[in-house]
Amino acid sequence: MASFSIEEFVGNGALKKLLPKLVEDGWDDVPTLKIMNSEDMEAMNMTLRQKDALEIRSYLHDRALMQYGDKLEESGKSLPELLSLSNGDLSSQFGMKRGHVARFTDRTIACSEALPKSYALPPRKMTSAASGNESTFKSFKSINSKYMQSTSKYPSNHSINYDKALEQSLAEFKINDGHIFKGIVAAGPAEPRACGCVQPPPVVDEVAPYSFIENISIEKLTPEYKVGMERLVKTRAPPMKASELWRDKPAVLLCIRRPGCIMCRAEAHQLYAKKPIFDALGVQLIAILHEHIESEVQDFWPRYWGGIVLYDRDMEFFKALGGGQLLKDKFISGFLFNPRAIANYKRAKALRVKNNFKGEGEIKGGLFIVGRGKSGVAYQFIERNFGDWAPVAEVIEICTKLQVNHSLQFFDAMDGSIRNQLQQQLAAANGVNPTQNTMLYSAF
Repeated sequence: MASFSIEEFVGNGALKKLLPKLVEDGWDDVPTLKIMNSEDMEAMNMTLRQKDALEIRSYLHDRALMQYGDKLEESGKSLPELLSLSNGDLSSQFGMKRGHVARFTDRTIACSEALPKSYALPPRKMTSAASGNESTFKSFKSINSKYMQSTSKYPSNHSINYDKALEQSLAEFKINDGHIFKGIVAAGPAEPRACGCVQPPPVVDEVAPYSFIENISIEKLTPEYKVGMERLVKTRAPPMKASELWRDKPAVLLCIRRPGCIMCRAEAHQLYAKKPIFDALGVQLIAILHEHIESEVQDFWPRYWGGIVLYDRDMEFFKALGGGQLLKDKFISGFLFNPRAIANYKRAKALRVKNNFKGEGEIKGGLFIVGRGKSGVAYQFIERNFGDWAPVAEVIEICTKLQVNHSLQFFDAMDGSIRNQLQQQLAAANGVNPTQNTMLYSAF
């Protein structure tokens, strides 16, 4: 897997001189930079060489081949021209190893789950049973866009395609109709181990109460990654209450079992690769460790994770995942005798993730989605088997619902004249007389 360090991404090629302007306009992390389209490039006045460089480096990043970025750029060829070269030419001209040549020329593979090509802003329609229609959300956006400043971040000159391609991008992550969200979801069934001789450990079946997590004491180890910043917080920050994290905006909290673990690194990388979607939804991405080994944090951030990294000294978030107790499993019974864990390992191995064996690896992790303020835990995922990942589609769907609920709360607090105008547009969109249904907005 390629690093999320933007300095490594741009290398010493044509994009390096453009980097300050990219950062100024909001293209300041690798996942966001990779979704830049032709209109965005034109708005940045990028040269043909810079456009080719971005296309080449995005392609290489998806295949963990960034070590060839500078050489391929120096050739002056575009990506289609490079892909048309023979295996021998790729090897002789650029020093590509045989395995790397195969990976480069195979356009069907990638070392990460691809982001939708037509990425856009958050969805305007709910996918729950109480969803409203698309025009309702467009009407809502047209009214409140002047009055509500989103907590999410976009590049300042993003093109109109961001808005037009909205439904298509999130539709690729949409969960089938009829799916019921569970408070706790295991990525796989609790399969018997060792021919049924070893039973999997039980897990709780309800989300953790908000009181379990709001007063947890945490310590900040890294900030959100930005270009040129220090790799770690130089002076140790004083402990803070966890509730400060989501006071103003929702948060996805990824509880990492061990940052050097191949499966944990792969999960973190896959989730952070979707950062533009979470940015658009106004949701923070935060990783939580139960053990502080500085060298491990340095290896983990920002290569596999560019979000904030926190230290939970007392393992309270990990206890909350288990209903007040740490969820632990042994290497032999939980991994060697567990076909599900072996499959998870092979999945991560296929993504070409490096790993080590430093630190405590038997304390299970998981994921929380916490709403803003005191709205509580919206979703909780438990790592039942070593290497289970929270389904990305489900995480995005829950975050989308949180964003819609926040918009409804804003509607209630809106000025009366603006609310009336919105109700009239909602009624017109649904073919209803607004005097007959003044609470139409509640339908979405």
